[in-house]
Amino acid sequence: MSKYTVAVRTLCEFAAKRGDLDLRFTPAPTSREGMQGHAEVAARRGGAYRAEVPLEGEHGDLLVRGRADGWDEERRQLVEVKTHRGRLGRQPANHRALHWAQARVYGWLMCRAQALSEIELALVYLDVDTRDETVFVERWPAAALQAHFEQCCDAFLGWARQELAHRAARDAALASMAFPHGHFRAGQRPLAEAVFRAARAGRCLMAQAPTGIGKTLGTLFPMLKAAASEGLDRVFFLTAKTSGRALALEAMRTLHGARHAWPVRTLELVARDKACEHPDRACHGDSCPLARGFYDRLPSAREAALALPTWDKAAVRTLAFSHGICPYYLNQELARWSDVVVGDHNHFFDASAMLHGLAAAHDWRVGVLVDEAHNLVPRARAMYSASIDGAAARALKRTAPPPLKRALGRVTRQWNALLREISDAPYRVLDAPPQPLLEAIQQAAAAIGEHFAEQPAQPDPPLQAFWFDALHLLRLAESFGAHSLFDLTRSPRGAVLCLRNVLPAPHLKPRFAAARSITLFSATLQPERFHRELLGLPDDTAWIEVDSPFEGGQLQVRIDGRISTRWRHRAASLDRLVERIAAQYRERPGNYLAFFSSYEYLDSAAARFVQRHADVPAWQQSRGMSEPEQAAFLERFAAGGRGIGFAVLGGSFAEGIDLPGDRLVGAFIATLGMPAASAVNEEMRRRLDALCGDGFDYAYLFPGLQKVVQAAGRVIRTTSDRGVLHLMDDRFLDRRVRDLLPRWWALGPDEPA
Repeated sequence: MSKYTVAVRTLCEFAAKRGDLDLRFTPAPTSREGMQGHAEVAARRGGAYRAEVPLEGEHGDLLVRGRADGWDEERRQLVEVKTHRGRLGRQPANHRALHWAQARVYGWLMCRAQALSEIELALVYLDVDTRDETVFVERWPAAALQAHFEQCCDAFLGWARQELAHRAARDAALASMAFPHGHFRAGQRPLAEAVFRAARAGRCLMAQAPTGIGKTLGTLFPMLKAAASEGLDRVFFLTAKTSGRALALEAMRTLHGARHAWPVRTLELVARDKACEHPDRACHGDSCPLARGFYDRLPSAREAALALPTWDKAAVRTLAFSHGICPYYLNQELARWSDVVVGDHNHFFDASAMLHGLAAAHDWRVGVLVDEAHNLVPRARAMYSASIDGAAARALKRTAPPPLKRALGRVTRQWNALLREISDAPYRVLDAPPQPLLEAIQQAAAAIGEHFAEQPAQPDPPLQAFWFDALHLLRLAESFGAHSLFDLTRSPRGAVLCLRNVLPAPHLKPRFAAARSITLFSATLQPERFHRELLGLPDDTAWIEVDSPFEGGQLQVRIDGRISTRWRHRAASLDRLVERIAAQYRERPGNYLAFFSSYEYLDSAAARFVQRHADVPAWQQSRGMSEPEQAAFLERFAAGGRGIGFAVLGGSFAEGIDLPGDRLVGAFIATLGMPAASAVNEEMRRRLDALCGDGFDYAYLFPGLQKVVQAAGRVIRTTSDRGVLHLMDDRFLDRRVRDLLPRWWALGPDEPA
């Protein structure tokens, strides 16, 4: 059997991490701050100091690898560097013990490499805010370090051997896996072949494939086959919505089939707010019982997880409770040992994404599948944007604990100074980052962090929210460039400072480079160049457009050129669009969805419809619907049912829902879906025009029509479906607009403008 390769950090965390889960010594520095801190420590040492020294050693079936932070040849001193923020005296004892365990393993590996009989170990802590170093030094004989190394390895060997056996069984099972349905649906085979070829070649792929062909199974199956043949360590399936996760988990169950033991571990990553059992308590053993002794009980929970058929939310929660530990952090731990992880776009593409961090730390070869990839542009913009509310800062100054009032007062003074420097316009783009205000926010964030560390049992949600917003803004400000802008928006209640991302590409390029292969798939990836430029895809990214299995005759598309849904025409449009909806319903009674550009427009249309056609069942989407309310909305679309559901375009009912057969027989779309013209959107248009050209198309037209096509895709879900689509806006007659609609649609006959 081949040797199992393990990173020094993983080895030590497995063998030496004990005690409570304790997040009081947080937030930790970002990866960027950590790299800068390591470089600063290295720069302060002499010419005999070497940074990032690769080391490795064997023990039994283990090959232990890592990079020592530093080696001082003259002093025979191995250096382990840790960055932190806040007073070091607050550091939990088990954190320090883990750091020493890592230093001692590296110490032995260096003794072995240099044939040393003893060595000096230095644990260097650098405060990223003050730039101060705290250094702890120990001198160890090589024999003692070897014993420590072997002890850690012995603790890990049993797990390593079963992991080697698991990997062999997993690859054998995936290599022999057959497509579960015997034959592919129309369009599914070319999609699967393209995914497999991209994974083998180590390339990215953009795949535009129509709704209803089974894209989830059609991408998971070939990527898993590639995992066996190309040595992929992990497969990440990333979705934009909860419904996408459910489909991916169901696809994995389909691939599992009736086999009693299928050696493919599938984990559902769950957001903290959905998994935390005690949101009113702090994450440390003195407050939360599920944090107390977490690392003492983790080994048995981890071992028990191996017997479960899947690691979905319910299974992990039950497992965590049976061992008395936090389900959210157990979920995070199991990500290290999974074969397939089903999560959110943020889990790989966000600045502090856990899956990307794990892949980088362990040098994993990963295959990534990005479902509903058209959502990645707006999602990435949100990930790399941040804002601070001036009114919230002023309110906190009045209510904050006395030690924080001075720092928050400095924020308020700098905020007022910024407002005095600029005009009273409701929206203003700043010429440069507001450095004095950012420095004041930095000092306030440090003070708030110290306060929460000293008073962890005193929750203050408004203060905590401001703190998180401040840290996010400060981190993004470090990489500010032409891809983003600082703007200030005034309202009667105050002003909001926003670092707004326009072009996500510079942030996402390292993510695409970190994976062996990434496939982005959606029914709406046109135009291709829009996504290539905004996402920063590699130059050799492949493209496939899968032919639709549907025929034009299945979907009757009608364009009403006598309706304008422009804002100034909306009141006048209501009578005609309401009568059009009613006429179609009288012609073919059944279930329909009617989409509008805003809740205001939706409410007006629904009210007018009910007023004039009270005999037709009608129900409508409302703002902030809960999951049970959303489920009740969809339940109205029963087989054989009748009525009109009014919904907002781009909302939860415009994509990611499946209403096959006569559960939905038609849709009305009373909008082009374009964002409303505003000062912010106009600035986005100008910036995109400067960065990419075609600013109007990039800011308005392309995102709008993506929403239209997604909503229309709810009507035809199978090759036996028949339906009708009404596009109610005269702009749909424009040739440029029509060219962006799916080619298989049977457009016309049209009603002229």
